[in-house]
Amino acid sequence: MLVFEFKAKGKTAQYLAIDEAILTAQFVRNKCIRYWMDNEGVGQKDLYRHNTSLRAEFSFVKDLNSHACQTAVERAYSSIARFYSNCRKSIPGKKGYPKFKKNCRSVEYKTSGWKLSETRKQITFTDKKRIGKLKLKGTWDPSLRSRACLNFYQLGSIKRVRLVRRADGYYVQFLVNAENKVESQPTGKAIGLDVGLKEFYTDSNGYQEPNPRFYREGEKRLRFLQRRVSRTEIGSTNRKKAINRLGRFHLKISRQREEHAKRVARCVIQSNDLVAYEDLRIRNLVKNHCLAKSINDAGWYQFRKWLEYFGVKCGKITIAVNPAYSSQECSSCGTVVKKSLSTRTHICRCGCILDRDWNAAINILKIALSTAGHVGTWILNPNASGDLASTVLGASLFQQAGSMKEESLSL
Repeated sequence: MLVFEFKAKGKTAQYLAIDEAILTAQFVRNKCIRYWMDNEGVGQKDLYRHNTSLRAEFSFVKDLNSHACQTAVERAYSSIARFYSNCRKSIPGKKGYPKFKKNCRSVEYKTSGWKLSETRKQITFTDKKRIGKLKLKGTWDPSLRSRACLNFYQLGSIKRVRLVRRADGYYVQFLVNAENKVESQPTGKAIGLDVGLKEFYTDSNGYQEPNPRFYREGEKRLRFLQRRVSRTEIGSTNRKKAINRLGRFHLKISRQREEHAKRVARCVIQSNDLVAYEDLRIRNLVKNHCLAKSINDAGWYQFRKWLEYFGVKCGKITIAVNPAYSSQECSSCGTVVKKSLSTRTHICRCGCILDRDWNAAINILKIALSTAGHVGTWILNPNASGDLASTVLGASLFQQAGSMKEESLSL
């Protein structure tokens, strides 16, 4: 599946109609959650029937396309099914009991309720919400980026259309049923990654990617914008404008963090055939109030998400390993050398002296190789680059013996 996003351009009345459609979808979802709470043993079919009764009872719900209402029901049942799944798995802590949405920002249509123009540059929503025709702003020239244009795909391959509201405007997303594979040349390399706060990541070759710290860099501007919001009168037009400016800056920071994680992940995947990384539980880590801001600012989750995405897209192997004792064990002899977070250098009695994160990255790669079950001898000493010394992963790794001494590419 592919997702294409375009900026929607329209009139103020059309934007208000989009907001009305989003609120209607939120209303249907919350009503389905309430129906499930009040009635024991309610399933997805029962929620669909309840949606039918809502359309008969409320005219503004009937004005929304029936498929969009069904999508709202599916969102409600998805949260219910996730709650049941967490209960069955006996996940410690909160199980994610379904909650009512207070600020929904999107409405999703299926294969009806919308119509694309022949040029694919306009979309018309045909339900009774009166959204009408919207212009789509984005990349249309097929020569600019391969397969980055809707003109490559038939209308039948577009399975869903989503209207999204953000601080800087409205967007239209298209979910296209298409293969997303890219042929890439094998490199014969494997790498282990240890993410951190001082450096964005340290790999098993010793290379350290700098941590950009987008939120920390923008905190001064954020404080200024927040003061502007606080000084305005509640409910006034100036307050709405100040809130919008604050939201736009937060959106800019989140986009910077996402693009950085995407670029670095693509670079790592293209440079290696096997990538090992830590299976971190970010939700538990941010409970530490001293490190929560820095952890969220680093964007470890986004980085892992894009690593796995590009791994599937390029046909590379990505392995998440248990990070327990990865920074404590010596990568040379395996001895456990206990150290606090403030100790940044690993010093072992065997004579191994390494940066703490470098030592952890080598251990992560070792664990991944033992998990993957591949045959071959890997060079894992601190002076080696992590290349193969014998053929591993079948015919894709054609280079034999000897380290190539190539560092990971940086952006």
